[in-house]
Order: sequence, then C-alpha cells, then structure tokens
Amino acid sequence: AIALVLGVVLAGSHDDIQGEPGVMVILGCQVKPEGPSMLLQDRLNKALDYWKEHPDITIVVSGGQGPDEPVTEARAMADYLIQAGVPEDSLMLEEQSHNTSQNLHYTMDCLREAGTDLSQGVVVVSNGFHLARVRMIWGRVCGGTYNLSTLAAPSSHMPSRLKMYVREPLALVKSFLFDR
Repeated sequence: AIALVLGVVLAGSHDDIQGEPGVMVILGCQVKPEGPSMLLQDRLNKALDYWKEHPDITIVVSGGQGPDEPVTEARAMADYLIQAGVPEDSLMLEEQSHNTSQNLHYTMDCLREAGTDLSQGVVVVSNGFHLARVRMIWGRVCGGTYNLSTLAAPSSHMPSRLKMYVREPLALVKSFLFDR
C-alpha cells in the first residue's frame, strides 16, 4: 500500500500549467535564522523563473511562523522575492497558516477578500513531492482542480528530499482522511 501511495506522490511531481494563470501561490517551508531553507529557496527560485516570463502575475506567499522560525514564512519569502526584483505591490502575504490545508484555505480567503480575479486560474509552486497532496486538498478547498496549475520545484537538498519521500506518502494518507 505504501508503494502505491508513493507512486501517487511521484506521479504528481511535475509542472502542469493550464492557460495563463493570473495568480501564483508559493507554499511556505521552513525558515532558518539565516533565511529560507534549501527546500524553500528551491520553491522561490522556481517561482522567480516563472515570474520573469509572467511579470504581471499576482504572487501570494503563504506560511505562518513556527516556534523555531525568526519570522513568518510569508515574510521571509516576500523579502527574498523583493531582493530578486519582484515589486512589493505584486505580493500578498498570508501569514496565519501552519500546514498545507491551512495554506490553501487562508490563501483563498485572502484572494476573495481582496476581490482578486481568479477566472484565469491559479498556479501553486511547491517541491514536486508535495504536489499530489496539494492537488487533492485544492479540489476540496475550491471544489475541483479545473483552475489549478502547478510548478514542481526541485528538491536540491538530498537529506531533505529523502526525508520527504518517506514523510509525504504518510502525509497524503493523513490529508486524504482528515483535511477537509
């Protein structure tokens, strides 16, 4: 059974762009005292590559602050993107979430409150191993995946990558059962 779930995780690990999404959501990951972790930098660099081709896209950075993090994940991501040239007025910060389900719920709340046009769809950026779970939760949060695109960031930090391929199948099962 675990091999089947791992297969789902691996099958979900790819870029999948539908049309021209008007909003990009970058999901948070650990922030260290010196800044974004390697996994988070991978996500941010993937997002920057896409932004350079689509500079008018609205970007939401999503992630709260864990007990061992110096700032919210959203703030650290925004600072990283601004240093790379993204205009601050292109960014929205969602700073309350502490897991993937909350990332997506709270991000959608922020976008709706801001009156953001979602008709062109949304592209979510995360590490590839995470995207099968993102798609499943998105379907529950937004009533389908018709408007979801994904960008699969690499996972260049080998120890993190190995840990996540063990952890993620278990997280996928937990989310399937409990994240509504």
